[in-house]
Amino acid sequence: MSGPSAFGPGPNPPPRLSLPGAVLFCCSENSIRSPMAEGLLKHLLGHRIFVDSVGVRAGELDGFAIAVMEELGIDLSRHHAKTFDSLEDESFDLIVSLSPEAQHTAVEMTRTWACEVEYWNTFDPSIVEGGREERLDAYRQVRDQLMERIRKRFPADLKPEE
Repeated sequence: MSGPSAFGPGPNPPPRLSLPGAVLFCCSENSIRSPMAEGLLKHLLGHRIFVDSVGVRAGELDGFAIAVMEELGIDLSRHHAKTFDSLEDESFDLIVSLSPEAQHTAVEMTRTWACEVEYWNTFDPSIVEGGREERLDAYRQVRDQLMERIRKRFPADLKPEE
């Protein structure tokens, strides 16, 4: 008898997902979404994966992004925005773009690269107006959505939930 049984997965367990060796997150300005994603994946799997981030343009790091990441114990304060043009290494296995503009640039740039490109359409929380708490809530939602996507996409060897 082959296949699953009450005693386990059977003779052919599903293959274990392999992690990419290097991941690049990209967005429009490398000031909110891609640094947050970079920080989250480094926090979870930085011991196993090289992680970096860039933007189509280099913007100024957003203070709200720093604040909501600090709530998780992740320090973004030393992040310096980079652009695709400033990449010193093109050895990425996966590029995850978080804005339409970055997706277009990533697809164009990788025509001659052997790497996967994924598009995770991610809301830009900087367009939310209102008081400090309303704006922070928008950034928290983006952070939490990115964490959820990262946990689903990179499930192997994640630190256990506490």
